[in-house]
Amino acid sequence: MTRRVRNAARWLLLGITLCLMTSTFAQQRAERPAGPQEAPSAKTGLPDYEISPEDVLGISVWKEDGLTKEVLVRPDGGISFPLAGNLQAAGKTAQEIELEITRRLMKYMSQPVVSVTVLKVVGNKIYVMGKVNKPGEYLAGRYLNVLQALSLAGGLTPFAAEDNIKVVRKQGGRDLVFPFNYSEIRKGNNLEQNITLKGGDVVVVP
Repeated sequence: MTRRVRNAARWLLLGITLCLMTSTFAQQRAERPAGPQEAPSAKTGLPDYEISPEDVLGISVWKEDGLTKEVLVRPDGGISFPLAGNLQAAGKTAQEIELEITRRLMKYMSQPVVSVTVLKVVGNKIYVMGKVNKPGEYLAGRYLNVLQALSLAGGLTPFAAEDNIKVVRKQGGRDLVFPFNYSEIRKGNNLEQNITLKGGDVVVVP
């Protein structure tokens, strides 16, 4: 057998081997059972954010094209979603709403995969009033504490009563008042006064 014939035979054998290996690999991939990782996970973005009226949510159910909606949170804090009906959204996280919608949809389908995403943070408004340089309404795209809110408002004016600042919060139909002493905070004392604000809170600087 000449060298040319031996080389041709060797290349032919190598080609056949590669074809067989490729075919076997493709067959194994096709036969591999679909694991749970192939289902999309519910992405919530801002996982700890408590939803407020006027926020916009994106709600979808995997493999259910008719159950993909952009939902506006009503002034009363409620939303409506097909098959799930009306439910309270304000004060809850996206994950909590996912669980509630999933529970309701299980009456109509097996193992629904629900995703709730905060598309627009519109309702998380705080108000800074009184003797600050820029009083007014502020849309907080993230959680703010009292110091951060005062900074947004340009800080205190020279005649502000910095030891008598108050945060007023509407909750359960009544007003809650949280005292805030800026003088103490500046000295590093009683830092627990620097609370995280919620949508609708009013910071009053006399």
